[in-house]
Amino acid sequence: MSAIESFDNIYLDLSKEHGKCRFAETGLGWKPVGGGDTFTLDQGNIGGAQWSRAAKGYEIKILQRNSGIIQLDGFQQEDYERLSKIFKNWYSTNLENKEHSLRGWNWGKAEFGKAELTFNVQNRPAFEIPYSEISNTNLAGRNEIAVEFAVGEGGKPGQNGATPGKGKKASAGKDQMVEMRFYIPGTTTRKEAEGGDAGSDADEEEKNAVTLFYDTLIEKAEIGESAGDTIATFLDVLHLTPRGRFDIDMYDTSFRLRGKTYDYKIQYEAIKKFMVLPKPDEVHYLLCIGLDPPLRQGQTRYPFLVMQFKTDEEVTLDLNLPEEDLNEKYKGKLEPHYEQPLHSVVAQIFRGLAGKKILSPAKNFQTHRAQSGIKCSIKASEGFLYCLEKAFMFVPKPATYISYDQTQSITFSRVGGAVSALSTFDITVHMKGGGNSQFSNINREDLKGLEDFFKYKGLRVKNEIDEDANMLAAAMRAEDMASSDEEVVQNKADRGSADEDEESVDEDFQADSDSDVAEEYDSNHESDGSGSGESDVDNQVDDEDEDEEMEDAEEVEEQPKKKKKTG
Repeated sequence: MSAIESFDNIYLDLSKEHGKCRFAETGLGWKPVGGGDTFTLDQGNIGGAQWSRAAKGYEIKILQRNSGIIQLDGFQQEDYERLSKIFKNWYSTNLENKEHSLRGWNWGKAEFGKAELTFNVQNRPAFEIPYSEISNTNLAGRNEIAVEFAVGEGGKPGQNGATPGKGKKASAGKDQMVEMRFYIPGTTTRKEAEGGDAGSDADEEEKNAVTLFYDTLIEKAEIGESAGDTIATFLDVLHLTPRGRFDIDMYDTSFRLRGKTYDYKIQYEAIKKFMVLPKPDEVHYLLCIGLDPPLRQGQTRYPFLVMQFKTDEEVTLDLNLPEEDLNEKYKGKLEPHYEQPLHSVVAQIFRGLAGKKILSPAKNFQTHRAQSGIKCSIKASEGFLYCLEKAFMFVPKPATYISYDQTQSITFSRVGGAVSALSTFDITVHMKGGGNSQFSNINREDLKGLEDFFKYKGLRVKNEIDEDANMLAAAMRAEDMASSDEEVVQNKADRGSADEDEESVDEDFQADSDSDVAEEYDSNHESDGSGSGESDVDNQVDDEDEDEEMEDAEEVEEQPKKKKKTG
């Protein structure tokens, strides 16, 4: 056997690019074919090796003595004998031939190893999950646990097996698994949960299996740092997105949200935006943190965290940091002691640890009530719209961030309702890439201020409210002019059937010129006993003449009934 054995087309830890792998008595090395950093592993750091089928052929999985795992994929089946001699003669390690279960069952037994979680089906591994790829875990139900995987950042291998952090292997593929859930019923002991590696306490109390799995995974995957490592802790902080109260533990490179049901561990490098927004009620402040990748809770994604603090709530806090770190690493970023309002302390510590600039509402815009937030709604969700220096921000839910650079135009409009009685209006933001966002039910008194601010920022603005008002005013004027020309005719028409009575003639009525019948409304009518001095002889008439007069009188009384007409 020569002093060096070489193999081509080998992939390191699911890398996108293959390279050349070389074995020597002192250890092994791998170098990508396109050039780049070389990975090396000393012979003394090799604790074990396994041979099995893999994605690109056959794989050697090397178990490091420092709990890490190295995967070399792309070997051929005929390379097994050659590699077995290499590990036995040079590294004093047997290359174990391990076969995986191919039954396709989704039930089995999960066992905790030194460096990875193994899911066995009939005593054969169906799959393994390295602890280095697990970013978080949560109790998702009574007997259900969710395991979240780290999102790769394109980490590069280091010297002697050193890795840059979690998610190194996940960065290799375009698509990746981000979460897996286990259903674990019943009770068990810690020894059984860890596959017999735990201490042999015969009197060990049985616990809920899913809870014991959760506690063991947190410990093995080093998800939760110890309490002594926290730089600062804030208890029972109200979160509007995701909804609930969480304790905030802040560490050197990450922070953790601990709730009753869910726990989240978030790296500071995932923070892309940090905003401090005064709420219009003048009682609370909102702290909004933009995350990429978003926070995940099952199928729900949260690209923003929204916390709420009382304005007058103050805190006294001493940071748990050595003096040399404060003077060197965090000089000018953090103070050893804080005695300020709670929202201000949280914002300053986040700024110092994450290194992100704090964004606030634009100084040259205020509402008609001298506030920064505008009350409005997105569809049925009410919230507040803030005009920042370079973007819009709507909180709390759905938290929406729109950069001015992505905005093509802004339209002021009112959908439905009478423009003359307008009290609210809508804003539609049209995006350059297509699509739009609409903010509804904004107070009419803020129209002028928003329009001036958008024009000041160089945004294209279209005010359909004023256009509709001008068109309506013109239509009203035209209607008034048309109605004035017909005023006389309209007044006559309002009299109803009275005009018809004046102009129409009843042909059935025949007036008798010889007969002058006295009616009660005639001035010539005189009733008996009126005290008139005329002779009774003058008032007497013939019986025949009296009958004719009575008939004529009855005919006159019936005439108005014949003349009645409907209008």
